[in-house]
Amino acid sequence: MLERLNQAMDHIERRLDTSVDVGEVARVAATSEYHLRRMFSALAGMPLSEYIRRRRLTVAGAEVLAGERTLLEIAVRYGYGSGEAFARAFRAVHGVGPGEARRTGAALSSQPRMAFRLVVDGSSSMRYRVVHKTEFNVVGAKARVALVHSGPNQAIIDFVRGIGEQIKELLEKLSDQEPHGILAVCDDLDPSRAEGSGLDYYHGVVTSASAPDGMAALPVPAGTWAVFTTSGSVPEAIQTLWRDVFTEWFPSNPYQSRPGPEILRMRMSADSSEADAELWLPVERKLD
Repeated sequence: MLERLNQAMDHIERRLDTSVDVGEVARVAATSEYHLRRMFSALAGMPLSEYIRRRRLTVAGAEVLAGERTLLEIAVRYGYGSGEAFARAFRAVHGVGPGEARRTGAALSSQPRMAFRLVVDGSSSMRYRVVHKTEFNVVGAKARVALVHSGPNQAIIDFVRGIGEQIKELLEKLSDQEPHGILAVCDDLDPSRAEGSGLDYYHGVVTSASAPDGMAALPVPAGTWAVFTTSGSVPEAIQTLWRDVFTEWFPSNPYQSRPGPEILRMRMSADSSEADAELWLPVERKLD
């Protein structure tokens, strides 16, 4: 998998002065575009689209300082429809406009070319199982919130606090299959998974029932799920588990992620500082 990812990075590098088709990059990596975006974000710490943009403007910055082409020629060469659009993007990365950079020889930022390598670390193992589920509904209270990679998500905390006990009791009764009980379900995440991007959050249950009046329903088709378990402080243990799944488990197993909701089942300690958790992720077998 890492070899394929490095081939994909080479493919991107050869096309920085043309359009980069992420679908074609995914084919080079022998995976789906959906999984490539998620895998790259987890491994690199930034969305794939942001990496491509920063690499393109790094190379463009070198041409600006070289002075061999006009600024408009450079803008067009790297896919910008006007000098103004290029200048805005250039300033966002380098902190200075291209004209000023050329006149003053200003210091520019540089996004290094990425390569992935295997780090062998056998200090821990990851417990998981693979489950096939028939179609089901996620039923519960729903809110649109921003994605938070590290630390508490205050928007979710406030939303859950505002849900009445009667609604929670009703949801508990609707739960009729695994994973049981009230769950945290995230869906419709931005493909970039960038910090602050939006997602649909459901405080609900997995059920065969329809949604009662006033509640939201998310139909989920039949499919395969990888189920991971962890215990520890909240939310750090869950955020670490999610990271490890994408940086360690997926590269070592014959599965890739597929579109669908992420489901988290937590059982909190008495003081709510720690939890036993199950993370359900939709997966499919890798393409041969």
